Amino acid sequence: MSIETTDNRTRTESKDATWHSRERKPRTADREGTRPARKSSGRTSQNQKGQKKSPHTGQAPRAARKNSGQQDKEFQYRIRTPRPKAKAPANTVPAAKDDDGLIRLNKFIANSGICSRREADGYIAAGLVTVNGNIVTEMGVKVKPDDDIRFNGERLKGEKKVYVLLNKPKDFVTTLSDPHAEKNVMQLISRSLCPERIFPVGRLDKSTTGVLLLTNDGELAERLTHPSYQKRKVYQVTLDKNVKSEDMDKLVDGIDLDDGPAYADEVAYNGDERNIIGIEIHSGKNRIVRRMFEALGYRVRKLDRVYFAGLTKKNLRRGQWRFLSDEEVNMLKSNLYE
Repeated sequence: MSIETTDNRTRTESKDATWHSRERKPRTADREGTRPARKSSGRTSQNQKGQKKSPHTGQAPRAARKNSGQQDKEFQYRIRTPRPKAKAPANTVPAAKDDDGLIRLNKFIANSGICSRREADGYIAAGLVTVNGNIVTEMGVKVKPDDDIRFNGERLKGEKKVYVLLNKPKDFVTTLSDPHAEKNVMQLISRSLCPERIFPVGRLDKSTTGVLLLTNDGELAERLTHPSYQKRKVYQVTLDKNVKSEDMDKLVDGIDLDDGPAYADEVAYNGDERNIIGIEIHSGKNRIVRRMFEALGYRVRKLDRVYFAGLTKKNLRRGQWRFLSDEEVNMLKSNLYE
């Protein structure tokens, strides 16, 4: 097996891979508004070199591959062809720009490294933010850069943007506001090397490990976590028993959960290990992967995120972190990873 890495994304070529995949084809709704039909096949084709291919794309499934050369097992996958961005309707009104040197209060708070803009709105509504000594609870308020803006009594100042990639270990929480948590991911970040106030982008539950981005760039965090942006995530899931072939189809076709249907974009067995599955999703619903497998009667023993928004945990052991390179930051801001 040979691995080629370019711009933090991994291409893998394997001559003896023996894994089984399902891939969901693009859905088109009918006129009646009913759920569109989805097709999935367990068949794989084989080229002259003996490499397995997806029946839909003609390429090897990218969601999961067995990498026996690394101590920290993770799936490798092929790069997805960039999807064209949807054009805005002609009658869309352009967003208002900051004028006269003023900036929206939630944006100022996000730029200070406290949280994302969406979370800042919640803090403002809760009365935790003051401007020049006055509590502000109204949305859309604009402030001057030199105003005295405080959060919980502490004055906020602009900080340089910092981007940190962490390979999250088990038993650490990502919720910074949990007073009962014994271990928090922020304890893993050296304050001497990274004195800026950063926060996790999205959440991984206490038992989940893998790729976690931390930053004080509130605008970027908003783009990466808001449900409307549908960022791609890949997980390696270890289950309590082998997964049936028909259940692989169900993951792709869709599973009805309490908060609506959930779909996997692609799933794959990890070689001959039928209890280890690679799953690619775009949904940002809470505990979505665990709930999908639980709905099928499986118990998740291990859940490891190996890919998020173009970033992988390559060369990072559990609990280790590093700053993103300029190329990686530009990749995130330019959406070049999808």
